[in-house]
Amino acid sequence: MEQKAAQLGELLKRKNLTLAVAESCTGGLVGAAVTSVDGSSAYFRGGVIAYDNNIKRDILGVSSADLEKYGAVSDPVVKEMAYGVANFFNCDCGVSVSGVAGPHGGTKDKPVGLVFIGAFFRGRTYARSFLFIGNRREIRSQSVMAALDFLIGIIDTDE
Repeated sequence: MEQKAAQLGELLKRKNLTLAVAESCTGGLVGAAVTSVDGSSAYFRGGVIAYDNNIKRDILGVSSADLEKYGAVSDPVVKEMAYGVANFFNCDCGVSVSGVAGPHGGTKDKPVGLVFIGAFFRGRTYARSFLFIGNRREIRSQSVMAALDFLIGIIDTDE
């Protein structure tokens, strides 16, 4: 994980970009991975652990209507979280994570292991869903790696 976080850090430094994170099911693990890299203060602005929907709404600006209609674990919500955290911290990039880490809380429509990753970069929002397998720790770890990879892919393809 540290290698992936270092790769993201080098990319952010090379392109002179700043980053903030909004996390739900990962509870701060993405921010911890990013800040495990020496010199991360050059590009990392901060993060919000938005475990509660009120935080998603009140701090990150996620629409109450979207939370009600789609739920916290959804494409629209992670897009809004990523945009909201980038806006809150006034930075270039935002990445967000929301999912069902388990072992409880899963449903037929949103099973344990379903995780949505969102990103904001250059005025656009992105989202992708994943279905991870494993225990709570493994799902959270896979979510962090996916978030780092997802953001690297978006930034790296930018000209």
